[in-house]
Amino acid sequence: MNKLVAWTVRLSALLSLCMSVLMFPAPALAEVAAQPAAAPARILHVMSYHTPWRWTEGQLEGFKAGLGEVKAEYKVFELDTKRHSEARQKAERGKAARALVEQWAPHLIYTTDDDAQELVTQHYLNTPIVQIFSGVNKTPEQYGFDKANNVTGVVEHEHFAESVQLLKRVVPGMKRLVVVLDDAAMWGPVVERMKAAKLPPDVSIVAWETIRTYEEYKQRIAAYPQMADAIALIGIFNFKDAAGKNVPYQEVQRWTAENSSLPDLGFWVDRVHHGTLVAVTVSEREQGLAAGRLARQVLVDRKSPRDLPIQPTTKGAPVISLARANKLGIRVHSDLLLSTQVITRFDWDTK
Repeated sequence: MNKLVAWTVRLSALLSLCMSVLMFPAPALAEVAAQPAAAPARILHVMSYHTPWRWTEGQLEGFKAGLGEVKAEYKVFELDTKRHSEARQKAERGKAARALVEQWAPHLIYTTDDDAQELVTQHYLNTPIVQIFSGVNKTPEQYGFDKANNVTGVVEHEHFAESVQLLKRVVPGMKRLVVVLDDAAMWGPVVERMKAAKLPPDVSIVAWETIRTYEEYKQRIAAYPQMADAIALIGIFNFKDAAGKNVPYQEVQRWTAENSSLPDLGFWVDRVHHGTLVAVTVSEREQGLAAGRLARQVLVDRKSPRDLPIQPTTKGAPVISLARANKLGIRVHSDLLLSTQVITRFDWDTK
């Protein structure tokens, strides 16, 4: 009888171990073996930017929805690279994020946007830690993801042609467009896709401008009415003030809304809340939702990340700032307002 009891105990322990291994592709099998089968998955979310921000928060909300009812424990690390964009600052933030990885030993790392890929994901390629990403502008090959067996995710492809078409519907006479960028490396692939986009035949891009300081930006905004009908306001995070510090993009957008006489477009809904006239947006929720579904396939369906293709989300949503249209003296047709998301006030306005 004692032998039977002993074998029963051993069998139960073996089954528990198997369930743990199947449930979580963990950093180390020895660690998983020490956990009960019902233990929650440890998920570390490393965001490139910071909160509060609709883009970053929306991706995490979508990820959790895509993951579903999987029991999980979350930690969030903000790299905050829009406010700490110097190479030394980024390196320090990346080192702190990786220290948390080593200390907490997550089962899965969910990274959002490009800086997190450089500072975290690339350091754990072909390790047992599952890595899922979203909001990435560069190609997977630029990060080595195509040669990694533990990484998959969702790339971010902008809706440039659609945004131009929406702006054209709001401002029919728009023909000359200038594109504004800061000097961040992430814009390279974005520019390539923008240049390949099929625009309306009567619309031309008259200039691609890379701007480095806030003062230069203000001067260029004053000059654009002589050369363009509208602005594609894309990169606005790295403008430096007189002290060499990054000017918050919200400040840049408020100044623009209060001083620019030209209509403008962007790619993200947060920009429209802060004064950009129109955008066919990349949905932050759809990005996170797709990433969460990939994570579920790994954690629940036991699929390997290398077998899950890296793809962009395709759903875009048209958004118009009625507040900005009114300020520019543009009358938006009611049928267009009924078919788009309408932002009626600027984010800095009191309710």
